[in-house]
Amino acid sequence: MPSITTKTFLITGVSSGLGRAFAQGALDAGHRVIGTVRRDEDAALFAALATERALALKLDVTDYEAIPAAVREAEERMGPIDVLVNNAGYGHEGVLEESSMDDLQRQFAANVYGPVAMTKAVLPGMRARRRGHIVNVTSMGGFITMPGIAFYCGSKFALEGISEALGKELAGFGICVTALAPGQFRTDWAGRSMDRTARSIADYDVVMDPIRAARQAKNGHQPGDPAKAAQALLALIEAPHPPVRLFLGEDALGLVEQKLDGMKAEIATWEALSRSTAFAA
Repeated sequence: MPSITTKTFLITGVSSGLGRAFAQGALDAGHRVIGTVRRDEDAALFAALATERALALKLDVTDYEAIPAAVREAEERMGPIDVLVNNAGYGHEGVLEESSMDDLQRQFAANVYGPVAMTKAVLPGMRARRRGHIVNVTSMGGFITMPGIAFYCGSKFALEGISEALGKELAGFGICVTALAPGQFRTDWAGRSMDRTARSIADYDVVMDPIRAARQAKNGHQPGDPAKAAQALLALIEAPHPPVRLFLGEDALGLVEQKLDGMKAEIATWEALSRSTAFAA
């Protein structure tokens, strides 16, 4: 097995879920990990995972003004950041008509603006060194959609688009950008971590009641193994030519392929109208 160069990771949201699995996997492989947490008790637990190689950084990624100084402090203690994994975020469940603009703003603050702020903080150093890898954890919901999570899907669609465009901006600097899009993994994303808007419009019962019941029933029984997602992340950052996006899980692949087939069929059906808008020759 080829030797792996030790890297310094900055992973947001390492107190639980995929973030904790990513951090544990990187530490087990011998890397250094700076992990963001929001509570003192989580900081202590994370730092105990690996003496001298696990640094807990108490930081809320929606506190944009605090991010640059926090990143500078972390790099002073652990060295230049080689890999940024923007993992922190949460899911919002709610019918769009029932959900507030504050719900939307909070969703984008955590899932879009936070990752952008973190990226802006690490880019000057990566650009100066002409190397680095930014991994934005999106979701299969950043390509497919499901009713009842419109704000969540919108935030992940946004992060997918930002990731793809950013990768083109950074291609000449030796910095890679990958959108990592998991399917259903056995974390608490659909449990206590999810923000749910209260139901108020009976017309949506036929849509939302089965969806909410099925999601709650499946919580804790999702097919994806977070530890295997961590191994996939490690393989990704070692790849000489990493992909623009990487879907994780058979469920994600199946639903994405189904959408692509549907898109191709719809494009073909409406091709004539699509081509009808040019000025006459």
